[in-house]
Amino acid sequence: MSYANEIYENLVKKFPEEKEFHQTAKEVLESISVVIEENEELYRKNALLERLVEPERSVIFRVPWEDDNGVVHVNTGYRVQFNGAIGPYKGGLRFHPSVRLGTMKFLAFEQTFKNSLTGLPIGGGKGGSDFDPIGKSDNEIRRFCVSFMTELYRHIGPDRDVPAGDLGVSGKEIGYLFGQYRRIKGCYENGVITGKALSFGGSKIRPEATGYGITYFLQEMLADRNDKIEGKTIAISGCGNVAWGAAKKMVELGAKVVTLSDPSGYIYDPNGLNDEKVEYMLEIRANNLPIETFAKKFNLEFVKGKRPWEKKVDIVVPCATQNELEIEDAKKLVENGTIIICEGSNMPCSLDATEYIEKNGITLGPSKAANAGGVAVSALEMSQDSMRYHWSEEEVDAKLLGIMKEIFAQSKQMSVKYNTTLSQGANIAGFIKVADAMLKQGNY
Repeated sequence: MSYANEIYENLVKKFPEEKEFHQTAKEVLESISVVIEENEELYRKNALLERLVEPERSVIFRVPWEDDNGVVHVNTGYRVQFNGAIGPYKGGLRFHPSVRLGTMKFLAFEQTFKNSLTGLPIGGGKGGSDFDPIGKSDNEIRRFCVSFMTELYRHIGPDRDVPAGDLGVSGKEIGYLFGQYRRIKGCYENGVITGKALSFGGSKIRPEATGYGITYFLQEMLADRNDKIEGKTIAISGCGNVAWGAAKKMVELGAKVVTLSDPSGYIYDPNGLNDEKVEYMLEIRANNLPIETFAKKFNLEFVKGKRPWEKKVDIVVPCATQNELEIEDAKKLVENGTIIICEGSNMPCSLDATEYIEKNGITLGPSKAANAGGVAVSALEMSQDSMRYHWSEEEVDAKLLGIMKEIFAQSKQMSVKYNTTLSQGANIAGFIKVADAMLKQGNY
């Protein structure tokens, strides 16, 4: 049995309930197996893979908070500090009922390699709570954030662990979290959290960054096949920050974005989104409105209870959640002649869907690489906070474009070197940097 397979089987036995973590670990370990085989004796001697799949630290804590009727509720908070070999832990906070320890481990493991690909000095982490902000008042959300940070503050810091926003955590929640951190610490460490408002250390284009980065990565994928984004028909899932940023930049570059979605279904716009429709996405997000509201406002088709992958398009950009594109969806995309899937959300394609996609001629842009724009600009926000300085929107955008071009170049280079897919090339490129740092720092 290979070293990678040994590690995977032991992982499944040790944590049998953490299915999403199993999925990402299997995908990464299989991708990097060719590198592992080249260095197996060294890696075994230093237990590199055993350390690679085990978080350096997982923190679990209770979060009591009081609703507007004076009733106390208790949620569970998490922070998984997975790998700090190349820099302070960096990764978002997710507030959603689906959050469990296994979810956080899966996301933090993915984040480790994604952050490595950016070329910036940031390690991998993730956190959050099973708290659901939907339907809560601003005061209830504030009380929850204050309680959450009252415990989390002791585990984070500008040079230790730097959270950001993720699903269910917008600029509002970031503000409440930072305010409580500042009150407890009694000092102004604004580099402790990213995704902040511009008035207290945020960066230009941070809300758009993940979506912009996806678009820039997609442009590189198209350029690699002597093609361009202008005129392409694109299906996007989701309607949050990632989908909004991607739609905004893609429309600006001349693409025709024809779908958006939420858990209730999707809208279809055969003429493609325009600036007004993209702007309305912000209202949908700010007021937690269902996507059907979007369809009614602009007199568009709403398809209830389905995902947008049944529509015939050139390019698919899943921006909603993990495993949102399954094997039957993959078969439909192949049948419809889709040329590229560029992953916007974390691990949006199931393993069997990924295998089918890549065996049937669709080029897959992996999420670790394609959606790294958000964390890249978060790291740029950290730099600006350290310097007590703000770059212009043009400066940040230019730096983001350069980072995404380099991520594609690394992924492509490794895929060519090892005669493998772009997705596997990205995993190899991310792994090599992390492994090198771990080995050179000793076996702690």
